[in-house]
Amino acid sequence: MTEPRWTESTIEERFVEAADVMKRLPDVCVPGHFNTWPRMLYEFSDLVSQEPPRITRVRPNAAAISRMEETLDWLKWLEPIDRKVVWLRATGERWKTVCWKVGLQRAAAHEHWLYALCVIAWRLNGHHLPKGLSRRRLIERTIAASA
Repeated sequence: MTEPRWTESTIEERFVEAADVMKRLPDVCVPGHFNTWPRMLYEFSDLVSQEPPRITRVRPNAAAISRMEETLDWLKWLEPIDRKVVWLRATGERWKTVCWKVGLQRAAAHEHWLYALCVIAWRLNGHHLPKGLSRRRLIERTIAASA
């Protein structure tokens, strides 16, 4: 059986899936604490300023959680700013928000994001990162190898 070929697009899909799985995980509850208050009956005027109730989604299965944990382990191979850019994009943040949160211009943030995906793809394909290789050179090599 041949080993799967990792590309930057497959890495991106795995991060998007991991972020989605994290959103679908149940809320953390402290054991032993509970509420003894009765449920309130709201009038229309009470509902005006409230946020809509959170819609519960289907919980992820065990395989999806395992893939999420594996994907989150890949983040340790990246620099902190690259981790932040990759995770913000995986959660669906717009580039404008990503740039504001990490303090980079759009082109620089995109290069950090693409470089991070290429580093992960490079490592998953069994290659060692050559020292002294620039970001753009690694991106070019990875894209050329996946084509």
